[in-house]
This record gives sequence, structure tokens and C-alpha cells, in this order.
Amino acid sequence: MTASRDLLIRLIRCACLGLVLCGQASAALAQAPIIQPGAPGEPARELSAGDATKIAVTSYSPADVRFMQDMIPHHHQALEMSELAPDRTNRPDVLEAARRIEASQADEIGFMQLWLRERGQQVPDPAAHAAMHTDHKMAGMASPEQMAELAAGQGTDFDRLFLELMIRHHEGAVKMVKELLEREGTAFDPVLFEFTTDVTNDQTAEIEKMNALLVTLSPDPRAGLAAGFDDAGEALLNLERIASLPRPAGFFDPRNPAELPPQPPRTDPPAEKAEPPRKQPDDEDERYPLLSFANTDMAFAGDVLVAGSYHGFNIYRLGEGGLPELLSSVVCPGGQGDVSIVGDLLIMSVEQLRGRLDCGLEGVDEDASPERFRGIRIFDISDLARPVQVGAVQTCRGSHTHSVISGPDEHAGEGGRIIVYNSGISDVRDTEEMEGCYDELPGDDRTALFRIDVIEIPVADPSKARIVDSPAVFADPEKGILAGLWRGGDHGDDTQETKQTDQCHDITAFPELGLAAGACSGNGILFDISDPLRPRRIDAVVDKGFAYWHSATFNNDGSKVIFTDEWGGGSRPRCRAYDPMTWGADAIYDIVDGKLEFRGYFKLPAPQVEQENCVAHNGSIVPVPGRDIFVQAWYQGGVSVIDFTDSARPVEIAYFDRGPIDAEHLVVGGYWSTYWYRGRIYGTEIVRGLDLFELLPGEYLTENEIAAAALADQGARFNPQQQFRVDWPAEPVVARAYLDQLERDKALPDPLVAELLAALDSLEAGPEGGARDENLAATLQSLGAALREDGLQGDAGDAIATMRRARLADTLLALAEGLR
Repeated sequence: MTASRDLLIRLIRCACLGLVLCGQASAALAQAPIIQPGAPGEPARELSAGDATKIAVTSYSPADVRFMQDMIPHHHQALEMSELAPDRTNRPDVLEAARRIEASQADEIGFMQLWLRERGQQVPDPAAHAAMHTDHKMAGMASPEQMAELAAGQGTDFDRLFLELMIRHHEGAVKMVKELLEREGTAFDPVLFEFTTDVTNDQTAEIEKMNALLVTLSPDPRAGLAAGFDDAGEALLNLERIASLPRPAGFFDPRNPAELPPQPPRTDPPAEKAEPPRKQPDDEDERYPLLSFANTDMAFAGDVLVAGSYHGFNIYRLGEGGLPELLSSVVCPGGQGDVSIVGDLLIMSVEQLRGRLDCGLEGVDEDASPERFRGIRIFDISDLARPVQVGAVQTCRGSHTHSVISGPDEHAGEGGRIIVYNSGISDVRDTEEMEGCYDELPGDDRTALFRIDVIEIPVADPSKARIVDSPAVFADPEKGILAGLWRGGDHGDDTQETKQTDQCHDITAFPELGLAAGACSGNGILFDISDPLRPRRIDAVVDKGFAYWHSATFNNDGSKVIFTDEWGGGSRPRCRAYDPMTWGADAIYDIVDGKLEFRGYFKLPAPQVEQENCVAHNGSIVPVPGRDIFVQAWYQGGVSVIDFTDSARPVEIAYFDRGPIDAEHLVVGGYWSTYWYRGRIYGTEIVRGLDLFELLPGEYLTENEIAAAALADQGARFNPQQQFRVDWPAEPVVARAYLDQLERDKALPDPLVAELLAALDSLEAGPEGGARDENLAATLQSLGAALREDGLQGDAGDAIATMRRARLADTLLALAEGLR
């Protein structure tokens, strides 16, 4: 009993002591100040524990609040547009899209309002569009005028405008999310972050669905073609596909010829009657770097066609009707594999890190290795069956493309020399791998950026090929800086993000004129190449709709240039129904007194789906006398032939298109290049092979014009980035081609047309073998003179007709001379 009482007394004493100590500690803690220092020179201030806690606990930022406040009226406008649909359309798919959007946007508005209220923030009136902090246009908001136009629409007109505006609206929401997440300290709130992720995913998926609907509204036969690798739907106008050759053996994976992406293994057993899963490559297959076997560019010499590839190149002999027959295949990986031919030499561009000097398939694992090759390869193809690598020029940025500028120059020694401009666009190599290669360092003018390479190839000994100069062609000579042209970025509201000008993608040379046109990432450039070793920039232009200046093509007399914009790099769908018609397009410039003057745009008019990579790519002139005609590849957008004789009003006159390679996946495919050569159009299809087309007469092109184009003298070779002036012989069909054009445009009086036709009929019905006919010669000479009379010349606005009359007159006079 006593022991228990003693224990109780001790416990009470300890408890009392603890209370005293705790009280003292509490008092000490309560007396300790909480200080918030001020800025230098300013006094500190004392905070309460409550205030200190409030400052430390911040799960959202002012930018988060503004984002939610702006997104509410943004979503509300989508509700307003959707509510218009039931009274203006009866299309079930459009009505379903409107109902789906209305439900999702209303639900998300409720969520955003609750999020703001819970945090004590102001909740805006959903209809108060003017309350938005962001720029309306950049956010994809429709203007009052557009909303009024939509409300006035009915039927198909409403459907099309509703989808176009709603797609822009959804793109604006995705852009707003992107801009929020790019700011420091935003979206830390997990609830908000999840919401932004949902907005991006849901609205991106909705955009794809609406684009598919827009495609169905297009009257163009190319819209909505069925997908398939070798059985896709096709549409064509004034073109006939006369042959299709698959990629040769060794230049595709036979287990996956369409290069479909590997699919994850199925976890659920397939339904009893379900289709069997698509066969995929083995899981351990490692041959899936992008474009491993892709066909790329072409070059021609005589009756030889060489088709480049990321895997090497293939050599064909052109037989009867221009039909290609495979002679040999050369495996030499490294991409991009663009090719040119000069005499018995083939020049090839290599840029990938896997490229090896010995053309090996195993690639290079080391960061720096003497076995790696990136630059210009040179092959001797005198024996077409067994090409031999005879030269190799290493470059700091590899070789994406190259341009034969001149040569062989017989005055440069035995066999002469070839001058090539190299365009490298890859990362700069480490100096450990190649001495003298420097990346961009502040104040270091040795950088390999902002330059092209001038390469000299001695024909007699290509192994001695070398870089003779790397001029800084983008420099500002007045300020003394290398980065003298476009610095990168956008051009203001509603404009494109344009890449910095530190490289040329393509440089197309017109040696006869001493000119070259450079498509140089951020600028279109006109060069003076009268001295091929010292290219000189004489003009440069920018375009607010161009993302990446890609390629350039002169017209036949070098008075115009078509520049192309490879928006999305060629691997993205950029010809969707809602994509801007001036982005990923052609820009046409006239050359006036050595300056580039913009005239007009052309973009593929047929809407493509999300599974089709599509943008402007490589093409060539179709040599119809009296007209400027261009055949062009648009990747999975197909082939397009345009007339740009009137630079400000280009017109599509022929096309060919297939459906997407796959109905579900975007596979990088379609036409890399399409070129006219000896009366035929050849197209390299990235995954399908090689196609051959011929033009057909129709509304836009006559049989005489096509026949005259086939007579054009293109010279001994055709290289992608080298042009020569085309000439036409003095033949009756050439005269008839000019006459067809003048008659189509009603640029000649009917009696004169009748006289011209009668004279040409007599000429073609007369004796062959150059027999003399003074009377017919006199008639042709008289008609030629009549075409030059002042009364027929028209005013300055009739320049095209005047040009055609003059050329017809010259042809008639040449025909008359042949009869004497």
C-alpha cells in the first residue's frame, strides 16, 4: 500500500514538472519571432504563424487562375456554335459531333467554375468573351462576323463552316494548354494538370474526327480514298499510270513491306469470330529506324535512271516507252541517299550517324569513330552492273542534299573537275571525329553553321575530291555577323514559326544564267554563281506562312522560282481540310532586276486525312512550249501538275492520288519526287516503289502541247537541283501547241487561225525529206509577219499572249527556212 502511494506521488510530481517545462517551452516558442526579410535596404516584417503558413502553401499560380478564367468563355463559344446545329443541318454525323461537343464543353465549364470557387477566385460570366486575357485569334475564337455567318448558314454550307470554325476553336484550346505548361510554376495542382491533359487529348481526338467529316464534304474525287498498301483507292485527272514497280529485293523488309509501326501484344484473347491480328515483325526486330528503306530522289542520264534510297540506290535502264528495267542494286546505308549523275560518276548524299565509310550494315556505335561517314560519296558507274565507290568527302554536318553547279570543266586539268555545293542540316560533328568541326559558340566564327560547302571533284581522280571553301552565305557583311538572315520564330499573330536560317536544304543551280535559288530553312535566296567557287547572295525573302524553306525550281527561262515549304518535315499530315492554304504550300516569285518579287501561292486543294503525311515536296518543269508547268510530289497527297504561267493565278491541270497506306496509322510514305523526263513522269514512292505516268489531253492541255513537250531537248542528263534551258525543234506540232494556246485564250482572230491551220496542214501533208516548197515557205513567212503586227500585240497586260504569238512567229519562220 505504501509502495503504491509513493509511486503515485512520484508520478504526480513528474507530471507537474512536465507541465512546468512544457509551459516554459510553449512560452519560449510563442516569444520567438517569425521574420520575413525585405529587399536590400528595406526593413523586415514580422509574420504570424498563420500568415507564414499561407505563404508557404501555394498549389496554384496566378497563371493557372487566368487560364481557367479564360477557358470558361472559350468553351462557352463552342456551346454557342453547337447549339446552332439542330436548326441548320440534318446530317447525323455533324449533329452527333455538335451534341458530343456541347456535352463535353458544358461539363468542363462546370468543373472550371467549381475549381475557381473552391480557391476563392473570381468566376467569369461564360458569355463574356471580352473578359479573356489571351488574344482571341490565337486562342482560336471565332470573330463576331464569323459567328454571324455561321448562324446564317444552312445545309452543307453550315456543316463546312461549323467544322472549320470548331477545329480552329479546338486547336486554340490545345494551344492555350501548351502555353500554360510552358510557363514556370504552372499546373502543379494535380487536379488542374489532369484537366489540361484531358483537354489536349480529348480536343485533339475531336479535331481528327471533325477533319474526317470535312473530307467527306469535299467534292474532290481524291477526298476519302480507301486505304491500303497495294490496293488503296485511286483518283486521277489527265494522267495515266502506265507502270508501277515495287521496291527491289533487299530494299524492303518482306515481313513488313508497308513499314507499319510495331503493335503492342494483345493481352485479351480475341473474340471467337474476330479478325486475326495483323502480322507484325518479331519483337526482337531492330530494323525500324525511321525511313530505313525509304525511296528518295532520282537522277537521269541518257537511258539510265538512278533511284536513291536511305539504304543505297537502284539503277534502271529505260526501255521502250520509258519503262524502267532494274539493272543493279547497291546497298550503302546512311540516308538520305539523294543522287546526281555526271558522266560516269554518281554523287550521293549521306547524313545519318549509321553511315559507314565501307557501306557496312552494322552502323557505328561510338560517339566518335573513323569508320563513320557523313558527307558526299562518289561512285564510278561506268559498269552499271557493278558500281564502285571511288571517292568520299567527309563534311561537318553530313550531306542532306547536294547540287551539281558546274563541270566537268575541261580547263581544270585532265578530265576536268565538277563543282558541287553541299547542304548539311544535321548536328555538327565532334572535333574528335573530324578536325575543324565546331558547333555554334558565342563569338566563334569557325562554326560549321551558317555555311554551305563548295566541293571540287577531279574527274580523273575522284579520290582527291575535297572541300575547297565553306562560305558564310547568310552573313550580314555590314554588321559582320554570320547569322545575318532570319533568326527564327514567328512573324506576329496568326503566322508560322519559321526555322532559323543556318542551313540550305536545297540549292537549285541554273548555270547558263549564272543563278541559283536556295531554299534555306528561314529564307528563300537568290545567288549569283557566275563564279561557281564563290557564290554570292543577291537577294533574300521571308514568308510569314513558311515553316521551312525546302526546295526551289526555276521556270524554263529562269524568270521565275517556285519555292516549297516543308511544314512538319514531310512526316506530318499538313494537307488536312482545316490547314491554312498558304502553309506547307508553294510560293511563286518572279525575278525582276535580280530581285525576288512574290506573286502567288499554290497548295494541293484535295483534303487529306490524319493518316496521310502531306506537304509540298520535289518536282520539275514539264516543258510545254508557251507555258510554265510544274509536276510535283506531295508525299501521300499524291502527284499534282500545275500551270503557273500566270504567276499570281496557278491552276491545277492534272493529278494522281492514292488513299493512305494504312487506315489507322500514319505511315511515312507517298511520293518523294516526281520528275518529267523524255515525255514521261517518274515518281519515287517512299514505300511502294516507282511509278511511271503519262499526261493525257483534256480541258487544260491539248494533244499537240503534250507531243511538243515530248520533243523538248532536255540535254544529256537530269539532276534534281540542276536546271538547263529547254529548247524545242521547229516542228509543226510545236507551232500547233502555240496555236492551241492562243485559240484557247481567244488571242487571235478566227480568220488568222484558219489560215494558220491550213498552212500547217499543207506542211504536214507535203513531201518529206526536206523538199523545197517556195510557195508554202512564203505563206509561212507571211503568217509569221502577220503575228507580229501591232494590232495583234495587245497591251502590257496581255504579255502572255504576246509571248506566245512571238514564239509561234519564230517557229513559222524557222519552218519556212527549212522549205527553202
